[in-house]
Order: sequence, then structure tokens, then C-alpha cells
Amino acid sequence: MIVEELTEEIEKKHSVVNSIRNEIGKVMVGQRYLIDRLLIGLFTKGHILIEGVPGLAKTSAVKALSETVQADFKRIQFTPDLLPADLIGTEIYRPKTGDFVIKKGPLFHNIILADEINRAPSKVQSALLEAMQEKQVTIGDSTFTLSDPFLVLATQNPIEQEGTYPLPEAQVDRFMLKILIDYPDKTEEKEIMRRVGFEEPADIQQVLDPIQFQEIVNLIRRIYMDEKLKDYIVDLIFATRKPKEYKVDVSEYIQFGASPRATIYLSIVARAYAFLQGRAYVTPQDIKSIAPDVLRHRIILTYEAEAEDITPDYIVSRVFDSVEVP
Repeated sequence: MIVEELTEEIEKKHSVVNSIRNEIGKVMVGQRYLIDRLLIGLFTKGHILIEGVPGLAKTSAVKALSETVQADFKRIQFTPDLLPADLIGTEIYRPKTGDFVIKKGPLFHNIILADEINRAPSKVQSALLEAMQEKQVTIGDSTFTLSDPFLVLATQNPIEQEGTYPLPEAQVDRFMLKILIDYPDKTEEKEIMRRVGFEEPADIQQVLDPIQFQEIVNLIRRIYMDEKLKDYIVDLIFATRKPKEYKVDVSEYIQFGASPRATIYLSIVARAYAFLQGRAYVTPQDIKSIAPDVLRHRIILTYEAEAEDITPDYIVSRVFDSVEVP
């Protein structure tokens, strides 16, 4: 009975989700995978790391999403000379009064696009850590709570190494999802050419207000997940840490398995994924579909794996092949 009631609520809210997809579709061609993951991050208030070569509309997708939502948006271009104060703000001395005033930085917005995040040095990455995990920043002796929702959508370029800094593992782990995006197909690329080269830019309408947003957030929390699926998630995570116990022949490739955050996030995003499919309950396929995005940046590979071009996605696929589906 509870599932039936939830299903009715989900059907009502799905019109909003489809409206968001349609609005983003005015400027994006294809990329359904990317758009749905951005929606999952939005509705679960989870940070997302987007990796792809230049020109795949990573920035455009994030900007389009922000325009459909009644929220403050700020784009920050990360560069090697960026300072922590450029993100969080600073104290400014006023000679006339002899006191300090706080000038808040761009992190005091709802949706932050951290463009080319791996171009900034480690001290800037550290400034982001507190904001991403604690949803607060400290300027001088004062601590400020950030807006709700507070969402960091970061992009990075996988092919250019010069002038980039690898993200610390502690920070990478704070991203709920890591999304890998690829080139469009021929049909999509021709449509991109037509829209950009021969048409006026489309106007995106705002379709999601704060009340609707919070209703969807609360609805996703109520989506049903069977105890067997919860055990399945735990087994998947433990199989990345102790592969031999689960008869997964990849132990020489894994230096460290997924953290407990992976367990938490996988249970959350599986429910959000089910919501996007219009269901009030989670299936094993929901978990399988979204798990690579949750796990790929949390599995630390050995030198042997890198030497043999073994990827985290390969490890995840082997884990799924070995762990029994309930």
C-alpha cells in the first residue's frame, strides 16, 4: 500500500523532472546519461565530478541545469594562481573604523561550477574540503553555514597534464559521483552543428522552485529498498576491499577498496535513480546502473593495474560478475 501511494506521488512529480530534461534539451543534444546524473546529484544534494575531453558541453550542461532551478549559480574558473580567499572570501581592514569586515567569496551560492578543478593547487583544494563536507566555511575566526542546497559540480580534463594538479584522495572521495562522458554520435553532432551554427540560442525557463525541490528530496528518501538489496550493496563494497573472500580475481590490482561513503552514497543514489525511472522501489538493476559512477573514483589501483591498463570500471564489472544478485 505504501509503495502504491509513493508511486502516485512520483507520477505527479515526474512532470517536473521531464520539464527539466526538456529545458536542458534546448541547449544540449543527447547526453541523457550526463543530464540524469546531474539530476541525481541535485535531488540528493551530492557533489559531482565530471570528466571529459574539451568541447563536450560539460559547462553548458551544468549552467543549463542551474537555470531550470530557482537557485543561485556561480561559475569559478580554477587556475594555478587561485588562492583560498578567492573561493571562501576574506577579512578586509577598514582604516576609518579600525575594524575588519567579512567579504564573502563565490562559494556562498547554491550551485557552484568548479571549472577545470584540477588546475588549482592543493591549498585551494583544501579550502573546498570543509565546504563540500561540512557545508560551512571559516573566514578568520568566524564560521558561516552555506546555503541549502549547496552543490559543487566540478569538471576536469583527463588528457592535459601540464599545469594540472591531481586531486587529493580525501577530496575525490567527497564527490558522490564521478561521471565520464564521451563524444556524441554522428546524428547528435550534426544536430549540434545545426543548433549552434544556424539558430538563435534558446531561452531556458525556470521550472523548479524551492518547495517542489524539497518535496522531491523528501520523496526520494521514502523510496523503498528491500533488506536484501541493502545487503547486496554492502557485499559489493566489501568485494572491493576483500576480493578474495568474494572470489573476485582482482586482488593484485586493488590497493584500497571503496570507503564507507560508497555504501552510503550507493544506497542514496540507487533510490534517486529509481525515482528518475518513475518507480517507488529499488531494483538490483538500479544499483548496477549507477554503481560505476559511485565506485570508479573510490577504488585505488596498484602499480600493476596501471601497468596493465586496468581501469576501476573493469574492477567494478568483475565485482558485479562475482557477487550474487538477490
